[in-house]
Amino acid sequence: MTESIPIPTPKNRPITDQDAREISRIEELSYDLKVSETMTGSVKCVTPDQTLPAVSCSIQHKLGVPTHAACFDLNAACSGFVYALDTACAMLSSGRYRHALVIGVEKLSSIVNWKDRTTCVLFGDGAGAAVVGISHEPGVGLLGTKLGAYGDSVDLLCIPRGGSSNPPSAESVAAGDHFLQMKGKEVFKIAVRAMEEAARDILEQQHLRADQITLVIPHQANLRIIEAISQYLELPMERFYVNVERYGNTSSASIPIALDEARRAGRIKRGDITLFVAFGAGLTYGAALIRW
Repeated sequence: MTESIPIPTPKNRPITDQDAREISRIEELSYDLKVSETMTGSVKCVTPDQTLPAVSCSIQHKLGVPTHAACFDLNAACSGFVYALDTACAMLSSGRYRHALVIGVEKLSSIVNWKDRTTCVLFGDGAGAAVVGISHEPGVGLLGTKLGAYGDSVDLLCIPRGGSSNPPSAESVAAGDHFLQMKGKEVFKIAVRAMEEAARDILEQQHLRADQITLVIPHQANLRIIEAISQYLELPMERFYVNVERYGNTSSASIPIALDEARRAGRIKRGDITLFVAFGAGLTYGAALIRW
């Protein structure tokens, strides 16, 4: 069982170790594990500062985290925070780690084609994080997760060239093949179905009803997808936290940003059950249930 605690990410200021200590209320916090979810991959023009090494190593250095902390990046696109949270919790459950700093961070403005109005107006830059630790209270923390992927649909949302199978060339750069490309209608259909099924699966797994969920924090892809999930789960939109109109789609950063805002707004209280649900390139999807 694990407990996730958000770290504030004020505008124009990076996350600091002091932020983590303040929010987690752990006087002597020692990070054993750092998981940074970002759209890394092996392509050239992606959101990390550079393809190699992992951006989590740079963050470790800037935060002054001890060198004994394990650091790695995880590539699951918009589903990344849910994937990274599940990964961190599994590693903590092994007993070999005490705390993890899970980060969702993207600079999508660097990989969109500003001449392509089907993508450039949708995506934004952002970062959010959570300190994760062991919960010793029965029934509190991460209740369960549901992860999956439709690997047969990788071409629906991708950066076509720049990786080892299609190295960059003058022709590919001129053609704009190093920018994010998306087939919106097809992605929408699969996203709604996958997020609904993941949510229902995790509820069934935990023997819970949808109306027992206090708050849903979905990936902030677009309002139409969130409204469709609300309709299929038969939950009012009032139970969904939505901020896409302010930041756009910030990929793996969207859930931790919304989590922090919801907590600060008083929408998460002790005993509440929160559902995370996400969908992204891959095509990946995931859901997680947390009781606070």
